[in-house]
Amino acid sequence: QVPLVESGGGLVQAGGSMRLSCTSSGRTFSTSVMAWFRQAPGKDREFLGQIIWGTHTYYADAVKDRFTISALAAKNTMFLQMNNLTPEDTAVYYCASRLMGTSDYDLWGQGTQVTVAS
Repeated sequence: QVPLVESGGGLVQAGGSMRLSCTSSGRTFSTSVMAWFRQAPGKDREFLGQIIWGTHTYYADAVKDRFTISALAAKNTMFLQMNNLTPEDTAVYYCASRLMGTSDYDLWGQGTQVTVAS
């Protein structure tokens, strides 16, 4: 059973919006920190933001004005709402999980491709 599964990627025009989902099949939101990352071709993986207890969020400065993380804890599902997308947002987006009190994200989804056309 895949621990984290992302969905919702695809192709969008610049200026558009997209929402990604991540469902956890094992770890619950009450015991873990959930996060979104992305990796563009030729670039390092980039942290986007995280959510704790399904409500407390923190964002990287690069996306905090355009991206919103939310969660439906009862369904162990996290969302990433992305607005005003630009071609620079083109990347593979990953969700990840770490247990509270730890520093390493040890569970990762398979990734979903987001492509923003100019």
